[in-house]
Amino acid sequence: MAANQASPTTPQTRSTANPTSNPDVYVITGGAGGMGIATAEILGTRKTATILLSDINEDVLNDAKQHLTDNSKIKATIETQVCDVSNPDDATALAQKAVSLGGTLRGVVHTAGVSPSMGDAEKILEINVAGTIYIDRAFLPLATDGFTMVNVASMAAYMLPNAMLPKRAYKAVAQGPTHLLAKLAKRVNLLPKSARPGLAYSISKNFVTWYTGHLAGVFGAADAHIVSVSPGSFDTKMGQLEKDAGAGAMVDYAAIKRFGRPEEVGQLLAWLVRESPVYLTGTDILIDGGVVSQMSLKDMMAAGSAGSKKPATE
Repeated sequence: MAANQASPTTPQTRSTANPTSNPDVYVITGGAGGMGIATAEILGTRKTATILLSDINEDVLNDAKQHLTDNSKIKATIETQVCDVSNPDDATALAQKAVSLGGTLRGVVHTAGVSPSMGDAEKILEINVAGTIYIDRAFLPLATDGFTMVNVASMAAYMLPNAMLPKRAYKAVAQGPTHLLAKLAKRVNLLPKSARPGLAYSISKNFVTWYTGHLAGVFGAADAHIVSVSPGSFDTKMGQLEKDAGAGAMVDYAAIKRFGRPEEVGQLLAWLVRESPVYLTGTDILIDGGVVSQMSLKDMMAAGSAGSKKPATE
């Protein structure tokens, strides 16, 4: 689906009654994924919270809701909405749904994304780049004092030398996502087809960290803040999917030589939207077990030589 096309179906919703007339509302995109669920499990321990999970697949979204409601520790209200983040209408509908829940919108955790094993370069750029733009733009008008926007990037954002990163092209976002995607695709298509998904993934996640800093001022004008988080190799469904295509090899470089546990990144994401200071903004937070700090440029080039073999993080 092209980034500027309408969704073929109207977003669907599932609701439960609010436990409080003025809940703290949190939105999690990619909410049916491992990091999304882990974050919801931490945020959901307070009965004064309402958590709006979104995902592109209604069945897995319903399963995620059932998983949470079956957990005796979850006191929050769980809401769901089907959302293709690469569709601007869906992103807007998700923001409207969050408003309709009442209460105070405290934060958005944008984990939705795809890895090299999940699609071609075009799909990766469309979802990871355009999807981040659409979600951030949809929620920006709703940002108020203390609101937090969290974009999930990846340690892959750090795996390319600056010469390979089209950072000047990122500024094309001012002309719209379609124009930006065309510029990024032009860079990616310089490589052989087999290497394009990996390059697209690293560039897309590097863009997420850049765009987070780019938007810090406009969020700051509303006394709100925006940060990105770059996870390393985590023991999620996506992480396991990429285990033999790069994520497993990254553990060899780590200071802590294991896959991260979903709850470890979930704790960070939940803290950011619930408790972190507004002064923490416009920056990226690495949670990669020390991989990037331990790797030399030579190591990074060797790790990237397989092209599409890049680590997944969501």
